[in-house]
Amino acid sequence: MTEQAPLSADAFIEAALLTRDEALDERALRALFEPPMSADKLIDVLAVLKSRWQGRGLLLVHTPEGWRFQVVPAAFSRLSRLNEQRAPRYSRAVMETLAIIAYQQPVTRADIEAIRGVAVSSHVMQILQDRNWIEVIGQRDTLGQPNLWATTPQFLSDLQLEDLCQLPPLTELGELVLPELTEPAAALPAAEEPSDDELGA
Repeated sequence: MTEQAPLSADAFIEAALLTRDEALDERALRALFEPPMSADKLIDVLAVLKSRWQGRGLLLVHTPEGWRFQVVPAAFSRLSRLNEQRAPRYSRAVMETLAIIAYQQPVTRADIEAIRGVAVSSHVMQILQDRNWIEVIGQRDTLGQPNLWATTPQFLSDLQLEDLCQLPPLTELGELVLPELTEPAAALPAAEEPSDDELGA
């Protein structure tokens, strides 16, 4: 059996990125080699890969969590037909809470309740935590030291954004998080908090 030639550095990193569900940061990519690849060499390799995949169905992009391949926007609608699972449908309470945290962060639960005009269900907060879209980043220096909530790198990654400065207009957030929504949650008026049976996917 003919022995295969060793893979080039760019081919090896390309294979690693294409076979991982999650993004890989620079440290992880450099550690794939022994000794670890230099930072300058990695920059060159990633530039080669980005150029190689231009004009194709996948793009090599940098996210807050690292590097990954993602489908080009022009292919989203057609490829979604292959997905047998429907996107989760989030309640208005979940979407409004997410919008407040995204655009007003860091915020406490009391801040969210003051803006929405109703109490925030623990179930709503748990849904967003389970999705890894929000996290506690500290406590406010006031009576009771309430938790301060903010969005996570996963939230930015799922919206294909590099930082919070790239957040879309508030009325578009619901469409980005859940394209099937006909009205973005943030555009809806506040109402009584639904029961737990009405929340979630």
